[in-house]
Amino acid sequence: MLKAAKGTWLKEWDPEDPKRWDPALAWRTLWITTFNLTLSFITWYVVSALVVRLPKSGFPLDTTQLFWLTAMPGLAGGTLRIVWTFLPPILGTRHLVTFSTLLLLVPLLGWGFAVQNPNTPYWVLLLLAFLAGIGGGNFSGFMPSTSYFFPKRLQGTALGLQAGIGNFGVSVVQFVTPWVIGFALFGSLLGGPQTFTPKPGVSQPIWLQNATFIWVPFVLVGSWLAWVYLRSVPVRANLREQFDIFRDKHTWVMTSLYIMTFGSFSGFSAIFPLLIREVYGKFDGAPDPLKYAFLGPLVGSLSRILAGPITDRLGGAIVTQVSAIGIFFSALLVTLFTRPTSLEQFPLFVLAMLLVFFFSGVGNASTFKQMPMIFPPRQAGGVIGWTAAIGAYGPFIFSTLAAYTQKATGGFTAFFYGLMVFYALNLFLNWYYYARKGAEKPC
Repeated sequence: MLKAAKGTWLKEWDPEDPKRWDPALAWRTLWITTFNLTLSFITWYVVSALVVRLPKSGFPLDTTQLFWLTAMPGLAGGTLRIVWTFLPPILGTRHLVTFSTLLLLVPLLGWGFAVQNPNTPYWVLLLLAFLAGIGGGNFSGFMPSTSYFFPKRLQGTALGLQAGIGNFGVSVVQFVTPWVIGFALFGSLLGGPQTFTPKPGVSQPIWLQNATFIWVPFVLVGSWLAWVYLRSVPVRANLREQFDIFRDKHTWVMTSLYIMTFGSFSGFSAIFPLLIREVYGKFDGAPDPLKYAFLGPLVGSLSRILAGPITDRLGGAIVTQVSAIGIFFSALLVTLFTRPTSLEQFPLFVLAMLLVFFFSGVGNASTFKQMPMIFPPRQAGGVIGWTAAIGAYGPFIFSTLAAYTQKATGGFTAFFYGLMVFYALNLFLNWYYYARKGAEKPC
C-alpha cells in the first residue's frame, strides 16, 4: 500500500547517508513521476501523430505548414524547460509534478475540439501545437526532482528508467493514435466523426478527437497520485543562486552533447512520420507513416533504459563516446536511402533510422550519468534541467531545418550531412574533456 504524504517538505534528506535516506520514498517518487512524465511526452508528441492525418481529413495544409505544426511543440518545450529548470528548488517535487501534470489538460482538450472542424484557423492549430509543448517543459522539472532522491551510485539507473519510460510516451501516442481514431470511442458524447479520404474516391469516418480525449482521465489520475503521495526534498535555492551553472564551461559542453543525443531523439521523433511521407509517399502502395514511425522512439526509449545500468558500471563518458560514433555512422547510412528509386529501399531506410534512434537513446542515458558526476547535487539538478531544455528544441530545429532543406534542395540528404558535422564536433568534445586518458573531468 502506498503511504500518503503528510505535509510537503521533508525535514532532512541525504541519499548518500543510509540513515537519512528512505529508498521506499525515492522509488515511489520515481514511479509516480515517471507515470506523469510519460503522459507529458504523450501530450508533447500527439501533434506529430495527428498532422499526417489532417490533410486528408479536410484541413487545407501544405507540407511546410505541417512541418511548422510539428516544430511548435519543440519551440515551446525547449522554452518552457528553461523555466521549469529552476522550479524544483523553489516549488518542490510535490507541487511541481501535480500542477505541471494538470496543465496538460489545456492542449489535450484544445486539440480534441479543434480537429473536429476543418475550418479551424491555422493560427489556432499553431497555438495549440505550441501549448502541447507544456508536456516537453515538464521534463526539466521532473528529472532534477528525481535526481535529488537518489545516491550517485544509482542515478544512472534511476534517471535512465525515468527518462526511458517517459520517452515511451512518444511511441505510445504514435502507435495508439491510428487505432483509437478509427472508431467512436466515446460514442457521440464528445463529437461526431470527420471524413477521411485516404485516396480519391475512397472515404471513411475518423474520430481525430479520440487521439487527445483518451488521455484526459489518465492525467487526472496522475495529478491525484502526485498530490497525495509525493513529498519534496529540502534542496532550496532562489533563482539568482541557480545561475552559477552558466559560469562553468562544462555546462555548455554537456548542453552540446545533450543536443546531439536527446536533440536527435526528440527531433527525429517529431519528423519521422513526415520524413516517411515525403521521401517514400510518392510510390504506389506507399507505406502508412504511423505504422512505422512509432518504432523509432520505441527503440530509442528501450536503449535509454538498457544503457542506464551500463553507464553506472562503465562510466558515462565512454558510453557517450560509443553513442557519438554510432549516431554519426547511422546518419551516414540514412543518406544512402533519402533519394529512393523504389519502395524496396524503404526497409533499409527504416533500419538506418532505427540505428540513429538506438544510439541517441544510449547517449541520453550516459549524458545523464555524466552530469551528476561533474557537478555537485544542486548544480547537477540545474544542469540536467538546462541541458534538457535546450535538447527539447530538437523538434523545432529539426522540423524547420528539414522543411528548409527540402524546399532548397528537393530532398533531405543535405540535412543529414549537416547533422553529421555537428555529431563529429561532439565526438571530439566528449573525448577531449571526459573520455580520454588525463581528461579534465573523467566521468
